[in-house]
Amino acid sequence: MKFRPLHDRVVVRRIEADQKTPGGIIIPDTAKEKPQEGEVVAVGPGARDESGKVNPLEVKAGDRILFGKWSGTEVKIDGVDYLIMKESDILGVLEGVAATAKAA
Repeated sequence: MKFRPLHDRVVVRRIEADQKTPGGIIIPDTAKEKPQEGEVVAVGPGARDESGKVNPLEVKAGDRILFGKWSGTEVKIDGVDYLIMKESDILGVLEGVAATAKAA
């Protein structure tokens, strides 16, 4: 199944953090915080302004981004967990980082 977000919505796959601390301590799943880093999977066409013109989004599929801790709505599509959020919930794009490294 393909999913295409509408307007200024973005589909994001969380990128899981390391399972260990730098000192070698393994962090159990119950103690982990949800990652605030993800990879953009799909983007909508953009939001309309007051004159009806569509303003394209600044992020694109493949970008690695940071977002707020409580941003987005969690959904499961074809057994994979995603977040759907507005572009305004995205804090910034991480540049020069491979997006698919440690993708969950």
